[in-house]
Amino acid sequence: MNLFDVSLKLKGFPLKKAKEHFIDIQNIDENRYLEYVESKKRDIITYHLKNNLFYKNFAKNIDVNNWNSVPILTKTALQQPLKNRLSLGFNTKNIYVNKTSGSSGTPLIFAKDKFCHALTWANFIDRYGWFHIDLNSSKQARFYGIPLNKSGYYKERFKDFLGNRFRFSVFDMSDEALDAVLQKFSNTKFNYINGYTSAIVQFSKFLQKKNIVLKNVCPTLNMCIVTAEMLFADDKQLLETQLGVPVVNEYGCAELGLIAFNSKQGEWVVNSEDVFVEILDENNQPLPNGKEGKIVITALYNKAHPFIRYELGDYGVLSEKSTLKKPILKNVLGRTNDFAILPSGKKAAGLTFYYVTKSVIEDNANVKEFVIEQLEKNTFKIIYTSIEPLTKGNIKRIEETIEKYLESGLKIIFERRDRLKRTQAGKLKQFTSRLR
Repeated sequence: MNLFDVSLKLKGFPLKKAKEHFIDIQNIDENRYLEYVESKKRDIITYHLKNNLFYKNFAKNIDVNNWNSVPILTKTALQQPLKNRLSLGFNTKNIYVNKTSGSSGTPLIFAKDKFCHALTWANFIDRYGWFHIDLNSSKQARFYGIPLNKSGYYKERFKDFLGNRFRFSVFDMSDEALDAVLQKFSNTKFNYINGYTSAIVQFSKFLQKKNIVLKNVCPTLNMCIVTAEMLFADDKQLLETQLGVPVVNEYGCAELGLIAFNSKQGEWVVNSEDVFVEILDENNQPLPNGKEGKIVITALYNKAHPFIRYELGDYGVLSEKSTLKKPILKNVLGRTNDFAILPSGKKAAGLTFYYVTKSVIEDNANVKEFVIEQLEKNTFKIIYTSIEPLTKGNIKRIEETIEKYLESGLKIIFERRDRLKRTQAGKLKQFTSRLR
């Protein structure tokens, strides 16, 4: 039985119509794709200027034929009751409502009309199909957070049942908990893994310690999809070795859906069907492919709620090989609020700091997980979990590496804990700046 499709249909999401429309978009010739994108941009902005009072007040005096005159929409601008942001004809009974995890520091309740949400799922279905994953029949092992209150817990478990998946909570990554995870894989015909990068990396380290390849334990396993957190090259190698299956990197967000997905050729293909992705500089001017800047996205089909030139909060780079129909994401550098400001005035992506430390701190497999906090311009704290405390030699190597790649004179504090704090959604935030 197609439980996934049926569950969407029962909730009023027109999945069949959305799938047909999605195919129509994909069939548009490359030579006509500019016409398609430009018409959808004009349509969605004209619609919201006419039917959405919030957006009409926000985007005053713009020229619908001059895209660069359209103001950048931020989460801060959206921090008001949802009912104030809905378009005419939409209410809580005929829309999809959800909220972001707040990992950027600004949680947001948002809405999508039902066709738009169905189109989002049509996109996921298409991309998963690249790897022969069927959301109706393929069994998913899910590494995500789960609400700890009783009603929320059972609600998520029921949703997992409809989605043909089993959820492993990421809040307990102890060896005892991971033993139970391994046992579940041994007696369940999972087809793929989906979840937070850090949790799946932890599980893979556990498998490495036991000298186990998961594919040998669960022969039906075919792939792993990591999402919501950065995937580093050495972590990907670890995952593919210990899981024994290809690893796919998914990039998306709750309010917009899928943004980019690895192809079989290893390209991070950007969703150009139902969103329009831009890379802008600090003055909100478009950058050429190959240059890093702010990721700004327009939802081309969401009539219930405007997400027009919406600043996602991430920095990224589009590949020079990109075309309008097939943009390729070269890199995501981290969130705009996750940059380290050093005493010299140098600004470094926080994940660069994390990566430099990572290259040293995990050499001997003692450290299980770690995060970095910037407390002052010259002061950073490395919080870690490990089998044994870091030695003076370990600490000296880390300090020397940080000085080599960043700058001298930085104060590094080390703090060992039994476990690391995750967000309410279960994500592990690798770098956090405490500077105002």
